[in-house]
Amino acid sequence: MTGTSRPGLLTFLGGVGTVTGSKFMIETDHVRIMVDCGLFQGLADLRRKNWRRLPAEASTIHAVVLTHAHLDHCGYLPRLVRQGFHGDVFCTPYTARLAEIVLRDSARLQEEQADHHNRHGNSKHHPAEPLYTEMDVDRAMRLFRPVPAGEDTEIARDTRLRLHHAGHILGSAWAHVTLEDGHTLASSGDLGRPVHPLLSPPEPFTGADALLLESTYGGRRHDSGTSRAIFADALNRTFRRDGLVVIPSFAVDRTEVVLNELGRLRASGLLPATVPVYVDSPMALATLRVYEDALAEQAPEIRPEVLAAGTSVLDPAPFSVARSVAESIEINNVKGPCVIVSASGMATGGRVLHHLYRLLPDSRNTVVIVGFAAQGTRARDLAEGARTLKMFGEYVPVRAEVVDVPGFSAHADAAEVLGWLRGAPAPSATYLVHGEPESSEALRERIDRDLGWTVVVPRSGERVLVR
Repeated sequence: MTGTSRPGLLTFLGGVGTVTGSKFMIETDHVRIMVDCGLFQGLADLRRKNWRRLPAEASTIHAVVLTHAHLDHCGYLPRLVRQGFHGDVFCTPYTARLAEIVLRDSARLQEEQADHHNRHGNSKHHPAEPLYTEMDVDRAMRLFRPVPAGEDTEIARDTRLRLHHAGHILGSAWAHVTLEDGHTLASSGDLGRPVHPLLSPPEPFTGADALLLESTYGGRRHDSGTSRAIFADALNRTFRRDGLVVIPSFAVDRTEVVLNELGRLRASGLLPATVPVYVDSPMALATLRVYEDALAEQAPEIRPEVLAAGTSVLDPAPFSVARSVAESIEINNVKGPCVIVSASGMATGGRVLHHLYRLLPDSRNTVVIVGFAAQGTRARDLAEGARTLKMFGEYVPVRAEVVDVPGFSAHADAAEVLGWLRGAPAPSATYLVHGEPESSEALRERIDRDLGWTVVVPRSGERVLVR
């Protein structure tokens, strides 16, 4: 149909000026596709956007493409289903497995929060309602159509998708979509790092007419070696003063990377055998099983040396799990130094809040931030030096040491993004998304200077042609 159709229309519905809520709509004469369907997180003004209806009726969307299973890329999907979406959801098989874990946990939290507000009468909405329920997740999961990376798949009329490994988390992909008029659009999703300890480097960008490119760390450079040293030093300082270490960690991938690093420190003797490690997150433990399955299945996106080592790379024995609430509470009785790895990574909810509530007022303890924290989250406040933190309706003093280790992030830094782009033909336009304004602008200047490409930082709601 090349030459007979109008150009595709791309609309930026989320993930613009922020690292959350990634949603991008592509429309042609005959189809309407969403690339990513993420939840807004962090600042209250952003979270309120989750309750707004999209500019297009959900029932008119033919398909959704998910680049990976983090909440800011898949977490709006049950809400879209509640609004009438009944098309197909395309992603890699591991993304489908992880997305079910993430979405069920999100729905459970939504329902618990609504119930809490209704019992205590502290919501301006009467009654308070969840954004979506586990029933909505059930309906959403029935729409998933996992497809392997590297193969062309027709996802709608004359519209083809090819996924390429992105090296960000297990199952993550960058997406290449060919529209009915022959024009193409690529989305980096969240781009991983060549030095990810478990996953192989992202497959190189091969070109497209339009590119959606993440810019989370567009003005930063990660130093993995220095980050590892900072991490180890923080643990050892804490143990010397008989303190505890709590690590707010994303349940998907960050926990696996943290366990891998703790295992490396244990093997080298830098993490004493007498110091126990606790993983206190049911979602993280469910995710860990998926990673272990990927190792057993020899998944091609896992590094060859990691496949050779097997699941031992995820086991810093002694390593204890807390599945039940009672087991989580039991950690409070631990005497002497220990490491607690608990979700959520941005400290917006989950069991980690109970550990922070207990440990923050004691200067012997340490909080280690190991991933990106969006504006308006407790982890971001801690990283920026907050002296008090509000949780459970009261302000808690921050006397514990706080150590920010951005080099542990699974997001590519500016140089790594440039490396991913180099060698590909220049798109007609590159749109920088999934980044706060300063980071996006820094990356725009870098790509303009080093590659000479046409680079734009779009506005929320902006619409552009793909040609």
